[in-house]
Amino acid sequence: MIETEDAQGRLKNRAPVGVVDIGSNSVRIVIYEGMVRAPAVLFNEKVSCGLGRGIAQTGRMDEDAVERALAALARYRALADQARVETLHVLATAAAREAENGPDFIGRAQAILRAEIRILTGAEEARYSAFGVISAFRAPDGVAGDLGGGSVEMVDVRDQAIGDGVTLPLGGIRLQDASGGDLREAEKIARKLIAGSKMADACKGRVFYAVGGTWRAIAKLHMEETGYPLRVTHGYQITPDQAQKFLRKLVEADLDKLKGIHIISSSRRALLPFGAIVLLEIIRRMKPSAIAFSALGVREGYLFGQLDGDMRRRDGLLEAADELAVLRSRSPRHARELARWTADSFAAFGIDETVDEARYRDAACRLADIGWRAHPDYRSAQSLAIIAYSSFIQVSHEGRAFIALANYFRYEGLKNESLAPEIRTLTSERMWQRAKCLGAFLRVAYLFTAAMPGVIADLRWRKTDDGTMELVVPANRAALAGERPEARLSQLGKVTGVNVGLAIGDPPSDRRSLSAGR
Repeated sequence: MIETEDAQGRLKNRAPVGVVDIGSNSVRIVIYEGMVRAPAVLFNEKVSCGLGRGIAQTGRMDEDAVERALAALARYRALADQARVETLHVLATAAAREAENGPDFIGRAQAILRAEIRILTGAEEARYSAFGVISAFRAPDGVAGDLGGGSVEMVDVRDQAIGDGVTLPLGGIRLQDASGGDLREAEKIARKLIAGSKMADACKGRVFYAVGGTWRAIAKLHMEETGYPLRVTHGYQITPDQAQKFLRKLVEADLDKLKGIHIISSSRRALLPFGAIVLLEIIRRMKPSAIAFSALGVREGYLFGQLDGDMRRRDGLLEAADELAVLRSRSPRHARELARWTADSFAAFGIDETVDEARYRDAACRLADIGWRAHPDYRSAQSLAIIAYSSFIQVSHEGRAFIALANYFRYEGLKNESLAPEIRTLTSERMWQRAKCLGAFLRVAYLFTAAMPGVIADLRWRKTDDGTMELVVPANRAALAGERPEARLSQLGKVTGVNVGLAIGDPPSDRRSLSAGR
């Protein structure tokens, strides 16, 4: 029996870090594996206390809500200790910032948590929300909007740069209170505040990045409504027309009869119409090109802000893929060698790539061996599911599908598509064919390397006078050639439409043709 205190499913030499978020609607703790570019979540829990309810009328946080929050914080301190959290960051937002009894609450909370609480200003909330979007999307260009219980923060983001921002008192709880629960009155309030905002013209023709639990709940319901095949909120994107039609339904329809409403917590349901109203007014006034939903917000943005410049610029998708390769593949080094070899192979075959297509190919190679422990009959299905539903960042839904499908074909072969019909709908014909193509290259590579490093870099492509692409295997590795590799090369020829051959060493007499025909 193998006995070890720490599971091998976790990366070594990482100190857990925790973030407690004291918001107007909920109090949450998230414990991350470590301070890295794409941190994995070790533990996540929230309690919907409603600290912000009634502040607009009384100026104070409700005492019952305060006691519930303090009880939750006591549990969170114990959980942080249990998880061996070395650093606990505690953030408080609109409710604690604005309430008359906020200072007393903060004092009691700090004593319980044994940590200093940072009360974010509206500008800081906007900044960290923007950091969350910057960390989660590659080269974002638009406005990041974070809807909380007490306020909505909106800030201009362009790649790694943060522009102007604004905080408006349009959080779900605040709007519900200010309107007396009257949706028509809520629409008037939202329309007035958004129209008068300096951000009103900043988003025209650009993406609006929707952050916050209420907007994520709306995204989940839209997926249910449309039968969307990939139930991953982060990166889910819809057009303004699609959004407006559905948001109006949330405002006017009976929510209890809405498809999929059971997946939304009862505490969140009451805020859905108010969150829908705010997003409707943003779309109507700001005219974005698309609405993209983000799973990362203030908490992740705060941690992102603590990283140095070099770490911030790293590719979050490739970092996460590398980590999964360390945890699940036979050789992470081999996975990185595959990424380099397939880049050279695509170039040799004249397969052009956009920046994102190259990133997705790279990630697919790093993840190409994560299913090896599964039963052989299920490696393709398991790899597809793990990749499609992992909490990756900086990847579109089509990119997820491409990475998953490339690894599906790597295990399953290039003809059997029975396990991927729904994922197929997320890809263009170009990406579908490229997934098959990459799968074919991977199937060739693994037969020469046995999933171990040190071989793949020696395999080179050479174009002959008649246009055949030869895979040149050095003479000292000639024993690796054989019937099965030749069959895989023949399959590669069929997928790429290029005649493919195999050569041992350099002499032409050693050349073996595996013509596939165009």
